[in-house]
Amino acid sequence: MAALHGKEAIKNILGQIPFTAELYWLVRQKDKPLASRFSLKKLQAALPEIVAQATELRQNAAIPPLQPPEGERSSGVKPRKVFLFASLHYWIEHAALLGLAFAAQGHSPILGYLPYGDWQKPINRFDLRRQNVYAQKVLTQAEPLMEIVPFLNQRLSYKRLPDEVMETVRLVTLFDTQYILQVEDADEKSEIYRMRFERNLEAARYGYQYLLANRPDVVVVPNGTIQELGVIYRIARSLKIPTVTYEFGDQRQRIWLAQNNEVMRQETEAMWKERSTRTLSDAQMERLHNLFVARQRATLWENFSRTWQGTPALGGEQARAALGLDSRPVVLLATNVLGDSLTLGRQVFSKTMGEWITRTVQYFAGRPDVQLVIRIHPGEVLVHGQSMMAVVRQVMPRLPEHIRLIGPRDTINTYDLIEVADLGLVYTTTVGMEMAMKGLPVIVAGQTHYRNRGFTYDPDSWVGYFKLLGQMLDHPENFQLSHAQVERALKYIYGFFFDFPRPFPWHLVRMWEDYKTRPLSAVFSPEGKEQWGDAFKYLIGDPMDWKNIEA
Repeated sequence: MAALHGKEAIKNILGQIPFTAELYWLVRQKDKPLASRFSLKKLQAALPEIVAQATELRQNAAIPPLQPPEGERSSGVKPRKVFLFASLHYWIEHAALLGLAFAAQGHSPILGYLPYGDWQKPINRFDLRRQNVYAQKVLTQAEPLMEIVPFLNQRLSYKRLPDEVMETVRLVTLFDTQYILQVEDADEKSEIYRMRFERNLEAARYGYQYLLANRPDVVVVPNGTIQELGVIYRIARSLKIPTVTYEFGDQRQRIWLAQNNEVMRQETEAMWKERSTRTLSDAQMERLHNLFVARQRATLWENFSRTWQGTPALGGEQARAALGLDSRPVVLLATNVLGDSLTLGRQVFSKTMGEWITRTVQYFAGRPDVQLVIRIHPGEVLVHGQSMMAVVRQVMPRLPEHIRLIGPRDTINTYDLIEVADLGLVYTTTVGMEMAMKGLPVIVAGQTHYRNRGFTYDPDSWVGYFKLLGQMLDHPENFQLSHAQVERALKYIYGFFFDFPRPFPWHLVRMWEDYKTRPLSAVFSPEGKEQWGDAFKYLIGDPMDWKNIEA
């Protein structure tokens, strides 16, 4: 171990000496793959074909020059200077493909990158610079159509960053630490925090300097909440540059998009403003029904790539019997995975989701007239952080007979619990929408996308929360959802699952399989433009006009 540390120390020293990594690459590494996770080999193999197709498409692009010939009127459409940023090898590959797609349409893409293969572990400067040289060599193939900006090649002017940018670095580092360790209370003295702070600070220095000096028409960044991606997004917004963030969920050939917002916030305000006034057709109702039948049965459906339960539904009465529930009212509390991206920075009145669970369990300890069922998210089986089960056990090591705790591995289907519940409590999980869809009153404690949409109860303080909870338990008849509220829930859920994710040809997962099926020539054919053209317009900042977006 000491030898390993010594080797890393030497590499860090060498990494600070100009041209050492570059010379090593030329002498020892040239044309050989790196022995690291940082691999662009699939991009390297595909780039000649992508560039050739993009070049041909660009020659036929309908976008006119910025300044039309004298005497001619502008069409109102102009090529844009689009800055894309990525900081991990798989995002670099995706951003490179996306940038070349923009070039094929006549735009001027610029790809800035930091060459990391892992965002949870440190890397010495020598190996980082080797990865930088490798990435630059691969990406050079795209340079006829796309400018490549290796951030590590920039000469930094060591001016003090604005306070707003430094606050961005601290906030994103907090999110990163929570996400990596899957905790809500991040220790700023921990190795993970310090490593992420250094990485984010470096990204901020490069990003702020570059964007300030080379202001693009639009910045396009994956995710926009965590890692260096979150830093660059926030810097672009602080400079008032139009910015688009994007991510991928569990639907193939679909993309989440957000303009001047973090995509993981899943901001649905504009979509809902339009969709809330529409009536679902019989076909749409049937599609929604089929989706939730699949979720209940723990089976795949349409373009969804995962199941939502590990155990098929057996019916509410079987769940009631298995848990020993009696005739007292049942309150279902559904948790999120701790540290999940959908819980980062989502506080409304509690400091953390854990605090909300803790105080809620303490409240119900004094309410033996009702039964509390705590459903730990099944997704916890895939994570290494603290379980919400531990949070419950810390506050109450021995649960009273009227409180049930269901672990992530327990063979109880959440939809069976919804069937027997009288009231739902959630932080940000989509289970809250699904309970409302079934007519259950639901209290939402976190800042989730479906909060304040007209079919949930949304307190904004501890006093309001406990007052509302007491009223709902004492007089449930006053809080049952109306038929109109259930209809709103159905319309919202349909919009969220089927309209909010827009059609897109290349999902991050299995990206190269997607590209093989849908190359640039197919995507920008007349048929391809009909299917995917709008998503590319939204990605470069054209307003998402939900009134005219096909449902």
